[in-house]
Amino acid sequence: MASASDATEIANLILSGFHRHYGLFRYNAQQAKTAFEAGRYGAIRELAKERIAFYDERVKETTDALMAKSSSIAMNEGTWAEVKKAYIMLLTNHKQPELAESFFNSITTRILRRANYGGENLFVRPAVATDYLDSDPPSYRVYYPRSEGLQKCLTQMAIDFGLACGWNDIQRDLRRVIRAAALVFPRPFQTATDFQVHVLRSLFFRNKGAYIIGRIMNDGTPTGFAVPVLGNSQGALYLDTILFDPDQISVLFSFSRAYFMVDMEVPSAYVQFLKSIMPHKPASELYTMLGLQKQGKTLFYRDFLHHLRHSNDKFCLAEGIKGLVMLVFTLPSFPYVFKIIKDKRSKDVSRELIASKYQLVKLHDRAGRMADTWEYSSVEFPQDRFDADLLKEIREFAPSMLEENNGRLVIRHLYIERRMVPLNIFLEHATEAQVDHAIKEYGDAIRQLVAANIFPGDMLYKNFGMTRHGRVVFYDYDEIQYLTECNFRKIPEPRTPEDEMASEPWYTVGPNDVFPEEFSQFLLGQLRLRVPFNKYHGELLDAQYWKSQQEKIARGFLEDVFPYPDHVRFCNRPELDQPAVCIARRPG
Repeated sequence: MASASDATEIANLILSGFHRHYGLFRYNAQQAKTAFEAGRYGAIRELAKERIAFYDERVKETTDALMAKSSSIAMNEGTWAEVKKAYIMLLTNHKQPELAESFFNSITTRILRRANYGGENLFVRPAVATDYLDSDPPSYRVYYPRSEGLQKCLTQMAIDFGLACGWNDIQRDLRRVIRAAALVFPRPFQTATDFQVHVLRSLFFRNKGAYIIGRIMNDGTPTGFAVPVLGNSQGALYLDTILFDPDQISVLFSFSRAYFMVDMEVPSAYVQFLKSIMPHKPASELYTMLGLQKQGKTLFYRDFLHHLRHSNDKFCLAEGIKGLVMLVFTLPSFPYVFKIIKDKRSKDVSRELIASKYQLVKLHDRAGRMADTWEYSSVEFPQDRFDADLLKEIREFAPSMLEENNGRLVIRHLYIERRMVPLNIFLEHATEAQVDHAIKEYGDAIRQLVAANIFPGDMLYKNFGMTRHGRVVFYDYDEIQYLTECNFRKIPEPRTPEDEMASEPWYTVGPNDVFPEEFSQFLLGQLRLRVPFNKYHGELLDAQYWKSQQEKIARGFLEDVFPYPDHVRFCNRPELDQPAVCIARRPG
């Protein structure tokens, strides 16, 4: 067993590795702010991609440094328990203790054998509370409209972000904000003594936008809001809208979008703030959306274990057509699906290629249309919670992924994502109005993927899902590729009547050739689907449409994809430019 000084030395080395990681994480967000100010939106996307690798790189660096010491310090279970105790002592007054604990776990699982993954050596539960942690200055600013006036407070709010570029017409935009609020809040709006506006200190950067996230406090009740800040063609800033609808704010933080870049000294304070305006959003998803995927994974797994202990239903195969590549199962009482790459696959694709497709999705702008996944290794389940059909399926199609031992199952590798209703199943039971909405959403999803340089490959309805917010999201990734790698063609005219009647094409087909005309054969067999598709998205059947999108991407054009409805944008609401109305008064 190592001495107390050895344990402290190891603990300090691990914490130093974490500090390097989090320092780079914050620097990345600061660079995003600089890129936004300069209108370099492509650079923001690149920063988002780069950041994803930060965590694993720092874990590897730290593990390598520890292993280099292993010749002089015994790395056994007894040693590690002492290291954990020393590490906890180092986290006193730490600003990111929950993240540091997860970093410690990542190191531990790379050094110790699985048999030693117990509470003595791992942070199975958090050791340091984060409930009342905050930064200095605090994580959010407070404004007092009762004493200073609403317009003045909002003006100061915009100034306080310290953006290096100018505003196009901030006073006009703030008047629109106030008038939009007047349509949401009851009139006249009675202000209580605690009437305040709270705004998180850092902007939330993603793609071409920066988002102000805040809440209005009145009589003890928080009302959340989000304000997108965009740049015009001259580089001047403007407020595009204000979102009060909790569902719209939740979609802004959807698992189908790229992660935000936010400069946070105390991330737990940001998560608590966000929970106050999105109480139904799990902390695991909020940490993930803030770019802290590992902490998101840690919290999700704890939530999952808690749910297992407090439920008794059984894992079963997920509804829908069985996948050719992935075996998908779920727990009915838990709103997620678990996906295993099959050993026996109906498509000739390698496990490595499939994994690379999932990584591509994580690295890419998901445009609100591709489901994010959490990737786990060596996940343990109680065997008696698996129904017989599911267990038979795993044993038959993915035996290399399964370990069975004394009533426990260990799945060596899996992906977990939010459960959705497969679009083909939704359409089977949908009303005429629901079909119209779903088909419009389906086409919009494809268009927005295209704008992000993604071609789904297999566009069958079964590969898309309907979310609880009524949005269509793509989730089958084994055939996705960059749009710019595809060769879109019009089917040549047949040379002879025999060509037209032949079962095989009379023309050559290359490996990346795509014929959009053919989409109608497998998408539009039913009249109830064909009519809305042709109404909204007929051009998706034209090769020229796809070529034009490729040309845009080749020019470096970044399409605007707004994570909120088009009709709420200020530019589409002329009523907000009408003369101002009084929306607030003090009681009495």
